[in-house]
Amino acid sequence: MIRVLIAEDMRILRDTLVALLELEDDLEVVAELGSGQDIVPAALEHRPDVALIDIDLPGTDGLTAAADLRRRLPECRTLILTGLGRPGTLRRALAAQVSGFLKKDAPAQELLDAVRRVAAGERVIDTKLALAALETADNPLSPREAEVLRRHATGASAAEIAAEMHLTYGTVRNYLAAAVTKLGARNRVDAARIADEAGWL
Repeated sequence: MIRVLIAEDMRILRDTLVALLELEDDLEVVAELGSGQDIVPAALEHRPDVALIDIDLPGTDGLTAAADLRRRLPECRTLILTGLGRPGTLRRALAAQVSGFLKKDAPAQELLDAVRRVAAGERVIDTKLALAALETADNPLSPREAEVLRRHATGASAAEIAAEMHLTYGTVRNYLAAAVTKLGARNRVDAARIADEAGWL
């Protein structure tokens, strides 16, 4: 029996995934969650073989949780199921050492097969997205630049970002200026758009 943890914030989709997996004789859903910060504690409690995780979760994002889960419970395989089908997002997922990466519009049977293959130790990646990732440039932003730009894109001011990240106001402005320059953007808003479309945020 393959034990599966599901982390998806959209209730209707989470319920659908649970129902789909529970129809299979060899799959058992042992935990279902709606937020990223609950993934590791639930995994440590229920010991799933596979964690099926959305990227865009409230609290801790799915990729951060996946990387933490790999450190805390390395025997649990992680399969990312996301609507963010961008090459840069896949590159970030692979950097987090996930076992699988599928888009949410994948056929049901493809998802079921992916869960089984990931549980067996295989790596499963959306083929078209993998090819696109190979043709896409690496993220030019440092982790700090990307984080500052991501927070800026959500509407936080430089002063708010400085307080949240325990940085000086000038340091935040420098990170934002560096991001604009590296991305060849017109301004901070344009930089956030470029980075988001590439999947770097």
